[in-house]
Amino acid sequence: MTKRKKFKVIPPTLKKPPQEETRGPPTISSFFCQFCVCININPWPSSPFQSCSAAKIVLNPSLRTSDMAQEAGMFTVNQTIGSVLCCKCGILMQPNPANMCTKCLRSEVDITEGLQKHVVIVHCPECDSYLQPPRTWIKAQLESKELLTFCVKRLKNLNKVRLVHAEFIWTEPHSKRIKVKLTVQKEVLNRAILEQSYVVEYVVHEQMCESCTRVQANPDQWVAAVQLRQHVSHRRTFFYLEQLILKHDAAARCIRIKQMDQGIDFFFSNRSHAVKFVEFLGKVAPVRYRNDKQLVSHDPKSNNYNYKYTFSVEICPICREDLICLPPKVAVSLGNLGPLVICTKISNSIALMDPFTLRHCFLDADQYWRASFKSLLSSRQLVEYIVLDVEPVSSEVVVGGSRYVLADAQVARVSDFGKNDTIFSVRTHLGHLLSPGDNALGYDLYAANSNDIELDKYKGLVLPEVVLIKKSYEEKRQKKRGKPRAWKLKSLDMEVDNTAKGRDHEEKVNSEYEQFLRDLEENPELRFNMSLYRNKEYQPSEMASVTDGEEVPSVPLEELLADLELSDVEVDDDGMME
Repeated sequence: MTKRKKFKVIPPTLKKPPQEETRGPPTISSFFCQFCVCININPWPSSPFQSCSAAKIVLNPSLRTSDMAQEAGMFTVNQTIGSVLCCKCGILMQPNPANMCTKCLRSEVDITEGLQKHVVIVHCPECDSYLQPPRTWIKAQLESKELLTFCVKRLKNLNKVRLVHAEFIWTEPHSKRIKVKLTVQKEVLNRAILEQSYVVEYVVHEQMCESCTRVQANPDQWVAAVQLRQHVSHRRTFFYLEQLILKHDAAARCIRIKQMDQGIDFFFSNRSHAVKFVEFLGKVAPVRYRNDKQLVSHDPKSNNYNYKYTFSVEICPICREDLICLPPKVAVSLGNLGPLVICTKISNSIALMDPFTLRHCFLDADQYWRASFKSLLSSRQLVEYIVLDVEPVSSEVVVGGSRYVLADAQVARVSDFGKNDTIFSVRTHLGHLLSPGDNALGYDLYAANSNDIELDKYKGLVLPEVVLIKKSYEEKRQKKRGKPRAWKLKSLDMEVDNTAKGRDHEEKVNSEYEQFLRDLEENPELRFNMSLYRNKEYQPSEMASVTDGEEVPSVPLEELLADLELSDVEVDDDGMME
């Protein structure tokens, strides 16, 4: 008989776990495989690094099992990193894959070998740009981020190492040398990563670019011209556009600017620059334009054509503070607005407001040019009145960001004082500004002789005797006449020929510019898009602030910018430029 084998059942709780293999103490190589990594210019996402100096062998905190165990609340045994001797010089150091100290490792390996340390770059002194071969010119200022990027890209064989840091080293401005300090890393013996810094010297050669060469050879050799015109009797619009162009640096590519009778001509060396300038004008003013081209030369063998392009840009003749009689069709399309309205603001659209009802609307450039109309009276025909009485009719209303109050007023012409007792009763939108005894500027429709075609289309229309436009500060400005302002404006470098026009024309332009400056002081919304600078010649006095500061509008000092002028002549005692 065969005996049955007996099996012993062991409960699951009494099963012994398999014994782990006993391992000896970790070797240096296995220790560093677990805990050490090498630094990188762009650290890997799974390994945050702490940089060391020398050979850049660092510990990775994310791989420390002791820290992970402490976070889990487990018992851990403190481990220490031992020290070894350098295989070359024998000094005590922390272990690394090369078993060498930093000095010995750098003496054995030079990771900058084969990298460029002297480079020649081409600079245009006229437009301050640098040549990016083969034909691209890049604008960059000294010690700018753009120039540093350009210098690094000019280096060859830089892909053999990993770039860590780059910075400029100061040199004399007239030395024609640019020095850049680069810090690079590269993997060397036994996967050890070495970091090293070196200096690259760039020799600057002066050479004018093609556009500057063409301008220097013949200033009249332009490719595209923009003829900006406005058919009005003053230049207030061009004073305003000049400040917008300066603030946005829209004429940076312009090689020449010339002032004409009813506008300004801008000349460019490239058609694309002129197109960009015309697009800028369309964003700041209601304009329309047409373009044409003229053949200059033609090469039939290579099929090359050289043209001169001309852009004729016309600004709408409507200006701020103009009195307008809307055509019947336009008035109906705007909800029976007007027909007498005033222009309160000009941008890429025209803001119109009825001064008797405070109704307003906006006309864009396309709507205006489809049914173009002219102003009934312009700002050159304003008459000064004195306010005798004001009675508000409505509460304050905000129209297009400006405040208005409808009021009934009694006014009289300043020129009639001592001659007659003519008094006009008018309704005005300036009830929040006017008080009895103030002066105001307005249009005298009582004595005006208008030959407007649109006005004749309205049968039975009763015109008001006076339309007030703005408050006048002429009497209070008499005390400040001849004194400099605390601010100033910059101007475009344009050619102006006043010799053939006579002295009267020059005085007219100066008076219009003075009126433009007064408008800036009175209207904060008008100077919102401009850059006003501090006037160094202005010296405020305590007596002037007491006597002249009676409700006269002025520009707050907080809105002024400091006019910085960089000069190569101003040098400190230490040799540093101010």
